[in-house]
Amino acid sequence: MRTLFTKILLWFLLTVVVTSLATFYVSSIFQGSRNPGSGPARFELREARAAWELEGQQGLDRFLGRLKDATGADAALTDGSGLDVRGNGRDWSKVIHAPQPRFSLRQFFLPLLPFVRIESGRAQTAVAETIDKKYYFVAVYPVRDPSREGWSVEVQRGTWWMLGIFALLCYALARQLTSPLRKMQKTIERFGKGDFTARVNSRRADELGQLARTVDQMAERIEGLVKAQRRLLQDISHELRSPLARLGVAVELARGGGDPDTAFNRIEREADRLNVLVGELIQVTRAEGDPAGLATEPVRLDQLVSTIVGDAHIEAQRHNITLKVDTCEADMEGNPELLRRAIENIVRNAIRYSPEGETVEVTLRRSGSVYRISVRDFGQGVPDEALAHLFDPFYRVEKDRGRTSGGVGLGLAIAKRAVELHHGMMRASNQRPGLLVEIDLPEPVVVPERTPALTSSAS
Repeated sequence: MRTLFTKILLWFLLTVVVTSLATFYVSSIFQGSRNPGSGPARFELREARAAWELEGQQGLDRFLGRLKDATGADAALTDGSGLDVRGNGRDWSKVIHAPQPRFSLRQFFLPLLPFVRIESGRAQTAVAETIDKKYYFVAVYPVRDPSREGWSVEVQRGTWWMLGIFALLCYALARQLTSPLRKMQKTIERFGKGDFTARVNSRRADELGQLARTVDQMAERIEGLVKAQRRLLQDISHELRSPLARLGVAVELARGGGDPDTAFNRIEREADRLNVLVGELIQVTRAEGDPAGLATEPVRLDQLVSTIVGDAHIEAQRHNITLKVDTCEADMEGNPELLRRAIENIVRNAIRYSPEGETVEVTLRRSGSVYRISVRDFGQGVPDEALAHLFDPFYRVEKDRGRTSGGVGLGLAIAKRAVELHHGMMRASNQRPGLLVEIDLPEPVVVPERTPALTSSAS
């Protein structure tokens, strides 16, 4: 009884048994309601009376003869005083007026036991009377088999076949319901042991199939998170190893009698680089924090974009890059610091990868119910297969793996998470030439103010 399969199977079998017994019981009640009074004797009374009144003694004899041949009952039709109507002088009054047996639990439970045959060891008497008490019908049924007094079970062969079919159907249904649960259990066990590729792959269209697909989605999500965590740890190890190694070399040079100014300058640069890396990691952690705790305020998005472009002019001039900005008036609710970091990271990224003498275009437009910020450079772009991973932490295009540009691959990841915290979206596409990065930020929902009703005052 500990397994779900056993419980379902037993409940199905019990349901079949209870349903069958209820059917027999209701059927017996219905049969009794059709022949009130003394049950089958009431029906035989009507037949015997009809035979006597329509065909006389010959008709009644034929009916009683057929009844005796069928049941072995010694029966008669009597008048109101209990004398046989055929005039043979037989008096049935003692049998008619004999005290009836009291109600017993056996009479109640007998219809619930359709396969149980009870032999009482003595003759059974059935009596029925007409409403006007003009006729009585009396039948004395003999003991069928004195040697089988008591109860016995008699089940027809067809009943066994039906019970067997019911049991097979219940077994098949219980197995059909529990097999996907067993499969999910094995899949989760494999997943828990480290096999993150384990999937249920159910094709069922019912609720169990939906549960299996939900488990698969959860497994895919967990597998992706585990892979991302492993990649993050590998990238952090890679990024920290190089400056720490150079710090060690600089320390050895300083101790070995080399130029101390050169060594200390090198130590300072590597320490600053570590400080920048740790700061960006903290930003990623904060961006992954509780979105509900994000402090927001009204933001003039067009002014914010213009300020960011203005601050980036010094870096653009150093690379001989021209910045073009085109904005429209835009008001929204958001965190100005996160938005500034997101837009600034994209603008500085575009300046960094644009060839000298080219232009970086920054536009702000309203598109439907969103404000769209577009930043386009005219560089070489990125490989198409890299677009899907461009916003992953520590991801850099392979040719830039040597960090010649000075980045650690966290700027776009921070920008994307900041945009998502504002319920926006961020995407990149190759324009050939150049790369286009777009940010969609939802405009605030304006709730119209209710005009107060004018009230008149009595003067």
